[in-house]
Amino acid sequence: MSLLALGLNHKTAPVDIRERITFGPDIIAGALRSLLEQPGVGEVVILSTCNRTEIYCGLAGTEQEEISQWLSDFHGLELETISPYLYRHQGKEAIQHLLQVACGLDSMVLGEPQILGQVKAAYQTANSAKATGKLLGRLFQHTFSVAKQVRTDTAIGCSPVSVAFAAVSLARQIFSDLSQQTAMLIGAGETIELAARHLHQHGIGRIIVANRTLERAHSLANQFDGYAISLTEISTHLSEADIIISSTASPLPILGKGAVESALQKRRHQPVFMVDIAVPRDIEAEVGNLNDVYLYTVDDLDEVIQENMRSRQEAAQQAIEIIEQHTEEFMGWLRSLDAVSIIQDYRGQAETIRDQVLERSLRHLKNGKDPEETLRYLAHTLTNKILHTPSTQIRQAGFQGQQSLLKAADTLLKIKDINLKK
Repeated sequence: MSLLALGLNHKTAPVDIRERITFGPDIIAGALRSLLEQPGVGEVVILSTCNRTEIYCGLAGTEQEEISQWLSDFHGLELETISPYLYRHQGKEAIQHLLQVACGLDSMVLGEPQILGQVKAAYQTANSAKATGKLLGRLFQHTFSVAKQVRTDTAIGCSPVSVAFAAVSLARQIFSDLSQQTAMLIGAGETIELAARHLHQHGIGRIIVANRTLERAHSLANQFDGYAISLTEISTHLSEADIIISSTASPLPILGKGAVESALQKRRHQPVFMVDIAVPRDIEAEVGNLNDVYLYTVDDLDEVIQENMRSRQEAAQQAIEIIEQHTEEFMGWLRSLDAVSIIQDYRGQAETIRDQVLERSLRHLKNGKDPEETLRYLAHTLTNKILHTPSTQIRQAGFQGQQSLLKAADTLLKIKDINLKK
């Protein structure tokens, strides 16, 4: 079975392409089942975040192009629409890519820790859907171990740099004193929680948390002395917000141009800083054209992020070295699978011979033959039968001058090493 990683991310595709092929929580199980129904697809994990959509497959004969076609068909798109943005990695390159993703080396924010949790969640979802097997199970467990080592042995995660941190840094540039400002956070996931934490640490005056599940909004708001509302109440409180950061899994925009225009009128055109971290976008793009609105998407945060990631570059190089070492380790395990069937067949053959010779020896004992003579018979016959085929093949290789096969036999059987130990 071969390994394939296919997808696109913030480096290869703009947000308007990425948001068209995301897999939300409500469709991911169906997508996994659909992909497993494709000929040759034995295992699959789908990783879908605001910055990337990636498919990891264990394949038996399926062409890469067929997976690309499935991806475009599933989302009702022409293959030509997404093909220029897709990357494809096979075998060693696929392993290396997954390790880099899980360690945060392929993220918009170098070394950001959230991606590891997202990779774990993607694997758990696939595992619960019975979409994983021996290959991907071993690969993802290996990945989690390597990511832990990178976090432990390098300083890749020491600097407080993330999309949420970048958003708050921008807010501080626009509003010099956050203690006088109100922030509305839409969503209650990990990124929003990080944003709330950073805002709280920088003395934000007030936090409003809006979420589809009010209980979750209350839980998050209580951590930071905030106020919780449902998504349907956003329009009522929108005019209170100086800072709006949104990150939900909604397939449709949460905030439209009309609602923001109404809020601006109530605010008497005081400026509003808005960050849309979601993919698909939570805030209509047209909102950015309004006066007194500073709207940023995840792509716009890149410049801010670059300024805060320089300290991680040296740690990233150390992480790459660790990843290269563990990529080779996993490749060794992968190559060993080719020998498994040979070993199983050889052991099966030896066990069959053993059972036959043992049965005859037991009959000898039942017929009253001397036990010592029977044991000698068993040892002699068993040795001859097990060594017969390899001895014949080695003799034939010598007759035909197949020196490479003779050297391989010498390496495999380690005859000289055994003799030296006697």
